[in-house]
Amino acid sequence: MTRIFLHGLESSSRGAKASFLRDHFPDMIIPDFSGNLSERMKSLNIILKDCGEIVLVGSSFGGLMATLYAMENRDTVDRIVLLAPALNFPDLSGYRIEEVSKPAWMLIGKHDTVTPAEMVLPVARRIFKDLTYKEVNDDHLLAATFRSLDWKYLLDV
Repeated sequence: MTRIFLHGLESSSRGAKASFLRDHFPDMIIPDFSGNLSERMKSLNIILKDCGEIVLVGSSFGGLMATLYAMENRDTVDRIVLLAPALNFPDLSGYRIEEVSKPAWMLIGKHDTVTPAEMVLPVARRIFKDLTYKEVNDDHLLAATFRSLDWKYLLDV
């Protein structure tokens, strides 16, 4: 199984979520991405080229990337974990929406003003047919919440 964390637009492989996941799951791939969405997706496709049974963990813009990758590679993706995914960003409109039947978990903060649930949840429900959604008392960064998630369960460890 291949596990990968996709950071947000303004984050990196050294951010709080990436550091936490690296400490607890040292086999997880945690690359840095830069450039526009197309450049980031090209890099992601290269990284995951020969991988199977992929578990995608995407935060914010990384959640958008995880969603796009899952739509384009449904046969190789095993599950998806989305942390305040940027499914409300205009970049998604250039892609054809494809249904994904693999299990997906999505977490959004009640006080998230970047990817508010009322904008993101309808899109996620159109894409992910096996979606588990949870809204938490947090903001976009989910700093108060993400460490307390059952990561072993979510990552199928």
